[in-house]
Amino acid sequence: MSPILAVIGVALVVGLLAGGTLRNFERLHVHWWALVFIGLALQVVAVPRYASVPAWAIGAGLLIASYALLLVFLTVNRWIPGAAIMALGLLMNLAVVAVNGGMPVSARAVEDAGGTAASLSTDAGAKHHLMTDRDLLAPLGDVIPIPPPARVVLSIGDVLLYAGMAWFVLQVMRGRSRETPRPIAMWFLTYRGKHAPGHWRLAARYRAAAPVGAERSGTEP
Repeated sequence: MSPILAVIGVALVVGLLAGGTLRNFERLHVHWWALVFIGLALQVVAVPRYASVPAWAIGAGLLIASYALLLVFLTVNRWIPGAAIMALGLLMNLAVVAVNGGMPVSARAVEDAGGTAASLSTDAGAKHHLMTDRDLLAPLGDVIPIPPPARVVLSIGDVLLYAGMAWFVLQVMRGRSRETPRPIAMWFLTYRGKHAPGHWRLAARYRAAAPVGAERSGTEP
């Protein structure tokens, strides 16, 4: 199972046991949410092969673009719970990938996680490579083994990222998240949310004339 799915799943269970509810996500308004899906997709997409461009350069570029998009999302939505923790984790991963042309992975950590150094496939090796003495910022690489059944190796940045995600889920489920400090974007991904104030859901040409405090329930016709 993907570490991200496992973290979210555990956080959801803990949130329910703590008296939280999934309905609170209906009241959560985030901007530019598509950047999350694009950023995560760049991390798992296969690295294309070009004779004129080294595979490691393409893989590193995909990872850097992924981290950059996720950081933009967190910057725009910096008010959400755990945003600062997740951003710090992403910055750590971005730094080590940028200076090494990919994420260095400790061979010992791979073995401690129940794998072998040869388990890095050709495609994965384009984004990850076995750590050597030439790698910079080595402590920020994948050096934390998670034994079976997980069988994964994480970086410090990954741990902070997943911790921030878990905190985000728990806080939202318990109703501890702040409201977005600005109206929902009308010019980008125009989903406006059924619980948004009524004047936010009006077309732009009518919104300026709406009463400042005008709101309506999402259940009204």
